[in-house]
Amino acid sequence: MCDSADCCCDSDYGHNAIPVPELFGANVFNDRVMKERLPKDTYKALRKTINTGVALAPEVASVVANAMMTWAIERGASHYTHWFQPLTGATAEKHDSFISPTDDGSVIMEFSGKQLIQGEPDASSFPSGGLRVTFEARGYTAWDCTSPAFLKEDGAGDVTLCIPTAFCSYKGEALDKKTPLLRSMNAVAKQAMRVLKAMGNTTSKRVMSTVGAEQEYFLVEKEFYQQRLDLMSCGRTLFGAPAPKGQELEDQYFGAIKDRVSAYMKDLDVELWKMGITSKTKHNEVAPAQFEMAPVFTTTNIATDHNQLVMETMQKVAIRHGMVCLLHEKPYAGVNGSGKHNNWSLSTDDGINLLDPGQTPEDNAQFLIFISALLKAVDSHADIMRATCGSSGNDHRLGANEAPPAIISVFLGQELSDVLEKLAKGEKICKSDACQTLKIGVDSLPELPKDNTDRNRTSPFAFTGNKFEFRMVGSSQSIAGPNVALNVIAAEALDAIATRLEKAKDVNKEILAILTEVMKAHGRIVFNGNNYSEDWVKEAEKRGLPNIGNTVDALKAFVTPKAVKLFEKYGVLSKDELHSRYDIYVEQYAKHINIEAMTAIQMTRRQYVPAAIRFITDLGASLAVAGKLGTVQKELLEQVCRHLDAAAKKVAKLEDEAKKAQAIDKVEKQAAAYRDKVMAAAVSLRADIDALESILPADLWPVPTYSEMLFKL
Repeated sequence: MCDSADCCCDSDYGHNAIPVPELFGANVFNDRVMKERLPKDTYKALRKTINTGVALAPEVASVVANAMMTWAIERGASHYTHWFQPLTGATAEKHDSFISPTDDGSVIMEFSGKQLIQGEPDASSFPSGGLRVTFEARGYTAWDCTSPAFLKEDGAGDVTLCIPTAFCSYKGEALDKKTPLLRSMNAVAKQAMRVLKAMGNTTSKRVMSTVGAEQEYFLVEKEFYQQRLDLMSCGRTLFGAPAPKGQELEDQYFGAIKDRVSAYMKDLDVELWKMGITSKTKHNEVAPAQFEMAPVFTTTNIATDHNQLVMETMQKVAIRHGMVCLLHEKPYAGVNGSGKHNNWSLSTDDGINLLDPGQTPEDNAQFLIFISALLKAVDSHADIMRATCGSSGNDHRLGANEAPPAIISVFLGQELSDVLEKLAKGEKICKSDACQTLKIGVDSLPELPKDNTDRNRTSPFAFTGNKFEFRMVGSSQSIAGPNVALNVIAAEALDAIATRLEKAKDVNKEILAILTEVMKAHGRIVFNGNNYSEDWVKEAEKRGLPNIGNTVDALKAFVTPKAVKLFEKYGVLSKDELHSRYDIYVEQYAKHINIEAMTAIQMTRRQYVPAAIRFITDLGASLAVAGKLGTVQKELLEQVCRHLDAAAKKVAKLEDEAKKAQAIDKVEKQAAAYRDKVMAAAVSLRADIDALESILPADLWPVPTYSEMLFKL
């Protein structure tokens, strides 16, 4: 042990501290690395491509590729992959080594500009929704240089250079989530810049949509996970009686983090920091064994890539710690599910957050016009926003008094709502010193609270001081889809506003006119109350707001004439690309429910029924010994036999409904059958299995219980 203060630490960081500044981004071919390793002319050309989108000359690409390969090899890499995001919602990668054979039988390490810029993976096994037929295998990946290349390390010590790419068909249709995201970012940037220029901004040159995606997750013992077929096959428990204790004591949220979980979180941070992911916040969530990680915001494209890496890394690191990370929206019934809060904003290249109220009259005017645009956008396209959050998993979470309801509304906070309403009506607004009728562009707004985050946790789309928090997004989802929607609906609203401001003789008067019209036509979307209440459901119906309670109905918003017109106008998705996504997502919904049905049938017949029969046998033997005195045994025997008989009939019913659904040709009707018939049969079966769990002895129950999974970590 050290006896003096001088020798307490081996370094500036201490014995167990992590050298974060040196560690952060160590596995990223970022701007710092490019400056160090690229010739000045090459670096400038690449930065121009990143900033403006101009094509990268082949000779420049070759220099970049060689520098990237050399850097990766120095850090242990022998392979590279074009890392892309197909419409499965996961990521995909095909690893190729850098080796190139020579005439003398040896190899050299090579990586060309062409290999960097474009790849040709087999696309035949990825979902395309009819954009290409199965025997046409060609698909193409294209380097997205706006998202830095990075190194991935696995548990075996292998290091791979990952190059973020878009993925498209031979004819150029988007087969991935990145392509429409990049298109949508360009669309909203273009329209936002038009608004800024019309308002007299001469300094900003670019606008970027930015996102910070908070990620919720559960941890469970690997041993328990491997004993539950439903967790392994479906990501959630299909059966499970409630634990004696749940989350009712409210003692988990922000509680002290257990040592084992803390060790996992520390390793997770290290892995994420090495890949340049700004893991900032970690804490216990509301439900037992539930946690959250939150990063610092960045551009939407990079944030989307990072969130995919966050989910993958969470699962990999958990395995190293003898646990499994559950990303399903509802792993356990009766306790909160998981989502990811998508914090969205717009910022300029010179550091202006367009959703920050600011301090000057000019800043206030800019803020008001962008807030107006978002209100118009969300009210006009609430159905599309809802569709982007549709999945079989999220259907268990939305509207369950733990997450936002299926009704889209906007929370602004009472202070901001009052300002907007009074401005629109020409009424006086009170500040600390006096009340007056404010003139846009001349007078300053009263000071608004900087963070309304905790004022309404029930809102699906909440303004939180300088950003909007979209809380409907499911925990296992890619954030690409929701942000594509946010970008394109904002682009449409800003387009209309820019057109008016560009023609206006008095811009400030026009801003007031726009604000007045928006509040009159779209003010119904603002709701600052309790979104969980039944009163809000009734009020929303009176306001004419859509309440789309399930994924099968919600996904239809992708293929309405309104949606096609919107996405095609801004070059984000074509009609065929929209229809392909609709077909894929509906089919995925049906497949997920079918997997759950098959799993429930197998668990019931191979685990639960045999366990109940064993207990019946034990009870029969005990009753034979006890005779007339065995009233308890007789009562238990009757209960078990009643539930066992019901379960046998219900599992047969579930199997029959699943077979009927499987036989339906049209995907929309098939998904509806899974929703209405198969799910209902599965829920009914669960009631009897859970009842049996509450009766059978612990040593006979064949799977880990909620008490074990939620509290034994």
